[in-house]
Amino acid sequence: MERVTIYAVASAANVSISTVSNALNKPERVNAETLARVLTVADELGYVPSERAVALARRRTHRVGVMAPFTSYGSYLRRLAGVLDAASEKGVDIVVYDHESAAVASSPVLAGMPIHGRLDGLIVMGLEIEGSIAERLHHRGLPTVALDAGSDRFSRIVSDDVEGGRIAAAHLVERGHRRLGYLLERQVSDYESQAVKRLAGFREVAERAGATVEVLHSGNSVAQARAEAGRMLEGADRPSAVMAHHDLLAVGVVLAARDLGLRVPDDVAVMGCDDGEAAVAADLTTVRQPFERSGRVAFEMVHRGVAGDRTTVVLDLELVVRSTT
Repeated sequence: MERVTIYAVASAANVSISTVSNALNKPERVNAETLARVLTVADELGYVPSERAVALARRRTHRVGVMAPFTSYGSYLRRLAGVLDAASEKGVDIVVYDHESAAVASSPVLAGMPIHGRLDGLIVMGLEIEGSIAERLHHRGLPTVALDAGSDRFSRIVSDDVEGGRIAAAHLVERGHRRLGYLLERQVSDYESQAVKRLAGFREVAERAGATVEVLHSGNSVAQARAEAGRMLEGADRPSAVMAHHDLLAVGVVLAARDLGLRVPDDVAVMGCDDGEAAVAADLTTVRQPFERSGRVAFEMVHRGVAGDRTTVVLDLELVVRSTT
């Protein structure tokens, strides 16, 4: 197969060779529209720079990029805190990129991100990395780690979300609950989210114990969870315990129970997952994830600069029992 050259990319994108070079190595010198066009053409043609060009581009910049749905989920800010803490010890700057939640994403992750030549490594949190873009990162020799996300190409740091669901269901079943509810974020994509994985583990344990599970979807906010949980809890055959796939949604369930005059946990038990500030404030039973530690581990893996070997690090989860169960 004939190698695609920088000349072919320039011709197809209707730009000069120097513009292609800047788009790949110095993206800040190219306007956004042209940058997006050049990167798209490069991907479509399957352009891979020469080994010499990769070596030149890989001069260390002492900058690591972190991409995550920061504005959708506060848990990623806690992971970022771990990254920042570890990076400060090494004198490395962190460049932050926000992306919409994978549950509602309508465009490929990283598709227009200016990643070429400006970073020593990349951490992608909670977002699947599409195959063509993974190949681009790999061929450029950019050390990349997927945190809380799947990847066939790169090393991963994950919590066992299926086990998290099992832990939650086992806790509720042990307390005698046999009518269970599970509240998760409504998603428009077929991405296998944390919530879906937790539900699988939750159902596994519940069904083994002869318990039923009512599944309800809501938007990703306390108010939306409160409204949907209210509908779940208003009937006579309501669940006696509800698991929400993260703590803020669980707070919405607690508020819905209060709206209906139900006592927590006497009339309905509630638990979440993550153990963030919301869980502490609401005295919420939850499954704790080691967020800050996961960010630190991700940075350390990227900073070592190993782009080839693929490993998976699985972090432990911990049940935290408080007053809501």
